[in-house]
Amino acid sequence: MKWQISELFGMSVYTDRAVYIGNVEDVVIDIDNKKMSSIAVTNINPDIIDLKQFKGVKIPYRLIKEVSDIILIRHIPGAFKTSALREQEE
Repeated sequence: MKWQISELFGMSVYTDRAVYIGNVEDVVIDIDNKKMSSIAVTNINPDIIDLKQFKGVKIPYRLIKEVSDIILIRHIPGAFKTSALREQEE
């Protein structure tokens, strides 16, 4: 299924282990290669990512597994706070 980039804005982002990450704020496009490079995610779940002074994170397009009602990304071991993941697995 094809998506318009504007349809991605505001979508919720989850890992494939059902961990909420945040919401899509923007899309980064690689104009030279004519492809989407990453999504910028804000409203980050503070239980899994420590942002310090940053407002969000960029998630590379290659990590996106599926786009439907939500955006599903691959889980990356060690990328998130371990305490939040333990709670999700219980």
